Amino acid sequence: MRVVVIGGGAIGSAVALFLKRLGGAAVDVEVIEPDPSLRQASSARSAGSIRQQFSNAVNVQMSRFGHEVLANADDWLGVDGAPVRLDFVPGAYLFCATAAGAPVLRANHAVQRAQAVDVTLLTPAEAAERFAWLRTDDLELTSLGGAGEGWFDGEAWARALAHKARSLGARWRQARVVALTCQGDRLLAAGLDDGQRVEADAFVNAAGPWAGAVGRLAGLDLPVHARRRTVFALRCPTPLPRLPLVVDPAGVWFRSEGLGFIAGWSPGEGDADPDDLPLDAPDLAQFERRVWPVLANRVPAFEALRVSHAWAGYYEVHPLDHNALIGAHPDCPNLLLCNGFSGHGLQHAPAAGRGVAEWLLHGRFQSLDLSALGCQRLRTQQPFTEQAVI
Repeated sequence: MRVVVIGGGAIGSAVALFLKRLGGAAVDVEVIEPDPSLRQASSARSAGSIRQQFSNAVNVQMSRFGHEVLANADDWLGVDGAPVRLDFVPGAYLFCATAAGAPVLRANHAVQRAQAVDVTLLTPAEAAERFAWLRTDDLELTSLGGAGEGWFDGEAWARALAHKARSLGARWRQARVVALTCQGDRLLAAGLDDGQRVEADAFVNAAGPWAGAVGRLAGLDLPVHARRRTVFALRCPTPLPRLPLVVDPAGVWFRSEGLGFIAGWSPGEGDADPDDLPLDAPDLAQFERRVWPVLANRVPAFEALRVSHAWAGYYEVHPLDHNALIGAHPDCPNLLLCNGFSGHGLQHAPAAGRGVAEWLLHGRFQSLDLSALGCQRLRTQQPFTEQAVI
């Protein structure tokens, strides 16, 4: 079998890795990636975090496998005995809820505990006792992870996945896919910007924020959007202990990063969230308008915060339900989608890559049933909702 993977970030690299890991010499894998520097890739521009606190079991299970690979990176990704450096920092997520959001937090907690996630619900008083720096009088409930969460270097993660895939025999080609040739309901070949034509038995769209554009090359509508998110690096003159990743009810998140902190804002329902805004122009005004008032309210010491710098990266958003599309496109069975993770792509890359590889090699998901994330949702428009979106 010959497989072409379009996109060489964390998702595409994980697909290539597991195709070779599971298929060996029986599968020929070529990854097409226009920018080996990953300069604009979401893998390199994210906050690089992993959590177990999701609202549906399949996302919990995907994160569990992601954490297994991260925590044992030398075993999973090591090549020739060299250590794998991902700068993984074990940490925790702290979700905060007002009275309006507390029922959702409790429902999420029930799902997580059913999956044996180490997570604890804390009353405001309990949270205040544990985190003296945190304002809790306007909260109803918080949820604190105990294990399986933390943050890491997203670019190093993508490169380690790619390095392992190459060591197993996957090949990389620096080029951009500019055309897809179809016959009936099947793809035959990808045309590249260097004039070459690459034929294959199956194609995997792992183009991240550019997945929709790749779909259009085959005449397919793929509702995955590149939505800019700005991350602010911050300094605070008041000494604070290391903070967990705190998710405020207002949609602002923040956590410790080295000697300082990072923070960002996730647009909610009804907020303007246009496509394809330039990454070289972070939304600096967003700090004063959206982020700083929430930070100063939640952590009084943050009243004196200062921005040291900021950067922007794309979320590849699937607006229907903010869950990934994983599986064969319903109108093109040899085009596999692995798109629309809406901020969960780095942590779910190993599980998604393994699932796509199993589907291509065996015709079904084996290790973890990902059928709920299947691409039939493109036709039915029935969401598979994830409540814990950041």
